[in-house]
Amino acid sequence: MNWGVVIPLLLFLVAVFGIGFWSSRKITTKRNFLEEYFLGSRELGGLILAMTMIATYGSASSFIGGPGAAYSEGLGWVLLAMTQVATGYFVLMILGKKFAIKAREYKAVTLVDYLKGRYESKSVVLFSAISIIIFLFSAMAAQWVGGARLIESVTGLSYTASLFIFTMAVLVYVIIGGFRAVAVTDTLQGIVMFVGTLIILVGTIIAGGGLTNMMTELVNENPNLVTPFGHDGNLTPLFVSSFWILVGVGVVGLPQVAVRAMSYKDARSMHRALIIGTIVVAFMMFGMHFVGVLARPILPGIEVADTVMPRLTMEVLPNWLAGIVLAAPMAAIMSTVDSILLLISSTVVKDVYLNYVDPKATKERVKKVSYGLTAVLGIGVFAMALQPPDLLIWLNLFAFGGLESAFIWPIVLGLYWSKGNKYGALASIIVGVVSYSLIHNFWPNPFGAHTVVLPVVLSLFAYMIGSKMYLRR
Repeated sequence: MNWGVVIPLLLFLVAVFGIGFWSSRKITTKRNFLEEYFLGSRELGGLILAMTMIATYGSASSFIGGPGAAYSEGLGWVLLAMTQVATGYFVLMILGKKFAIKAREYKAVTLVDYLKGRYESKSVVLFSAISIIIFLFSAMAAQWVGGARLIESVTGLSYTASLFIFTMAVLVYVIIGGFRAVAVTDTLQGIVMFVGTLIILVGTIIAGGGLTNMMTELVNENPNLVTPFGHDGNLTPLFVSSFWILVGVGVVGLPQVAVRAMSYKDARSMHRALIIGTIVVAFMMFGMHFVGVLARPILPGIEVADTVMPRLTMEVLPNWLAGIVLAAPMAAIMSTVDSILLLISSTVVKDVYLNYVDPKATKERVKKVSYGLTAVLGIGVFAMALQPPDLLIWLNLFAFGGLESAFIWPIVLGLYWSKGNKYGALASIIVGVVSYSLIHNFWPNPFGAHTVVLPVVLSLFAYMIGSKMYLRR
């Protein structure tokens, strides 16, 4: 085991656990357990809001799978990844103040809470909860795999042992600290991600003998690697452009990101988060994916693309510095996992258990159910991640597409179209999820675009037709 690399990672985990224990004290002092545990009592400032959105969105696919895909595809994947720059801007500008005001009006703690208040429909609540659980399990499995791959590369432990360590680390601090622990650790993790990106970018360029030399080697290997079209020309303009839907505008429909727009303190915090978030996302997405391309001349012939980042880091940096830099992907993974864990837990506890199973449950009963469910979810995802995919980014993007197909129009049109109703929302969720699942399996990349585009269009028509048909009755 390379202790020079492991010790900085362990110190990072100690800091995360410390924040979790601090946050657990806050939970005991707040009257509203659910609002504090699942939403941090709506007290997030600008910096924390920006960093928690970045850290939640920047995940294993951004810091492990994304650079691995760039290693395989070349600069075309860097261009594709830059469609994510406007993510935070779109979420906060489209949802903005109106979403936060409505969430407070409905006393919404979760996204499904908001949908329940807006549409007043048991069917919308149950179908939304089912969609979140199904697709976010896939997203969580991708993060679990990424965390295990990272620990495996650094320590030399087996994949299963690494997966167990990662699972226990995440469960401990999420269960004890709740949303406030997640938000504050996301700030720490966001800073680590930013600094880590800068260090590995500079270290890789120096190790490769400068950009001119590295670009020459890439051209000599395969000229397509330095074009926008991928190593074999498969990244067509339409396919790359369609990623604006998947990882740009469509992110508004991701429950784990949208819920952040409920949690800020005031308008000033939101405006500050817009600026900070856009700048930081732009740098990190470019830096990490560009590094993935530059890894080819330094480490040719890597077969498991998800190991590119940890192997490159240990190759080009001193051990102690490699440990600090590898805390960045660990931070990205943990920050996404903790948010998704809380989201699924809150969906089941708040939206299903308290609404339809035991509406009169005591505060202590709700606490026990929340803690127990979070633990069970973590163990379940551990079991799913025991058989990992070859490239985890596709598992993560599959979950993104499914959630966006289900929720983008019930959220956005629910805010801005007064004639939207429960029939339109229910039709949109069902058509979005069913069409996405069918197209993903039987007609991937229809007309050359990403799979998500057609289901998002179909779910829009379903929302409008469902709402209009009811109004005509």
